[in-house]
Amino acid sequence: MSEASTPVRVATAGAASAVALGAALLAPQAYARLTAFGSLHAAPSASLRPADAALVLGARVWEDGRPSLFLRQRVEAGVALYERGLVSRLVLTGAGENREGLDETEAMERTARELGVPAHALDRDPHGHDTRASAINARDNLGLSSVIVCSQEFHLPRAMWLCRSVGLTVQGAFPPVLNRPHTYFGYGREIPATWKAALEIVRDTAVPGPAEP
Repeated sequence: MSEASTPVRVATAGAASAVALGAALLAPQAYARLTAFGSLHAAPSASLRPADAALVLGARVWEDGRPSLFLRQRVEAGVALYERGLVSRLVLTGAGENREGLDETEAMERTARELGVPAHALDRDPHGHDTRASAINARDNLGLSSVIVCSQEFHLPRAMWLCRSVGLTVQGAFPPVLNRPHTYFGYGREIPATWKAALEIVRDTAVPGPAEP
């Protein structure tokens, strides 16, 4: 082997390792997106099918009680599904007391009412501290078997995977994708967040629940 070929081989091995590492980092997100294919649509899409409810996921609330833009978009997506008759109720799920001591679900309910959804069509879940908890609460506390999850596009593949992992039939509906830094940050954040979701799903699958009486 010539001395000149040694740096080339080292560089090639390094590139191959980098590619392998990148593939490993992206694997859960790639799987989530693959399994969401065909069930993930813009909120106005004619491809969405009826479901028991829209599962509207919580997000940031400002100190004066106003929903952040992303949260308002999520509520608007759920309201659009309700107005089209695809769902008969909206499940507004999030933290009843977030890190700032604010109630995400109260802001969501107020927004939905302002947009014309009657109170009887709204269910608040203040114990949806994360997406998996929201999915479990929808199944166990509300008896739902099918949902259309409403969130930003970057969030939905992971959210839909978590919903499927607890036995829900799931679709995803997203509002317009905004060209702003928070959107790009959201796509980047989903890489580690989807790894976390994958580990949670594996953990909960490996540890069986209590035996049936």
